[in-house]
Amino acid sequence: MASQAPSGMKRFYLFLGLVAVVGVGALAYLTLRRTTVSIPANVAVVTADTAGFRGYLLGSDSATIEVTEYADYQCPACATFETVQFPDVKDRLIQTGRVRWRYRDFPINGHLNARIAAHTAACANDQGRFWEMHRFLYEGQPDWEFAGNPMGDFESYARSARLDMSAFGACMKSAKYAGRIEASAQEGLKVGVNSTPTFLIGGRLYPGVMPYDAMRKLVDSLAGKPKS
Repeated sequence: MASQAPSGMKRFYLFLGLVAVVGVGALAYLTLRRTTVSIPANVAVVTADTAGFRGYLLGSDSATIEVTEYADYQCPACATFETVQFPDVKDRLIQTGRVRWRYRDFPINGHLNARIAAHTAACANDQGRFWEMHRFLYEGQPDWEFAGNPMGDFESYARSARLDMSAFGACMKSAKYAGRIEASAQEGLKVGVNSTPTFLIGGRLYPGVMPYDAMRKLVDSLAGKPKS
């Protein structure tokens, strides 16, 4: 019986090796079949890219003050503003009717996943889910910012946002909003943006993460304090 033990152990290790090979093969297959998307930069902007679109808007049309945010989904400072400051801005300035928010894409050169993230949000906007995707992208930034292929994360966000995945996938593969993203970046350059986030308020640029209190004071000074 003792002479049979080595043979049994060999079969056991052979089984473990086979399981490992199958596991690696399955992982490689899943990786290879994952959707690959490329969003071109420096594309020619045509009229259709900007017709009827001036940014992603949030808040009342009758708000006294409009704030334009130029931002990059792969920018850590932008994520800090979105997750720490923007909830108060939204609750106390936008939803109260004092501020109309305008979000514009300003992808930074060198941020390899910035344009594909912006395109993900644009495709979500097709289904009325821009702000949900916007939040998922910033909250999940550490997971995808340096990924070789971030589509696995973006598809997960799309499912969480309850998007039609077939329509979302077709939109992403088409890269149809590359011109819109480029037009947004060009607008930022034209007004003098050179870093993210940058806010355009009352005709002046304010670069860097702006705390809620500072933004409220600025809005107060431009529009007058609301009546108590």
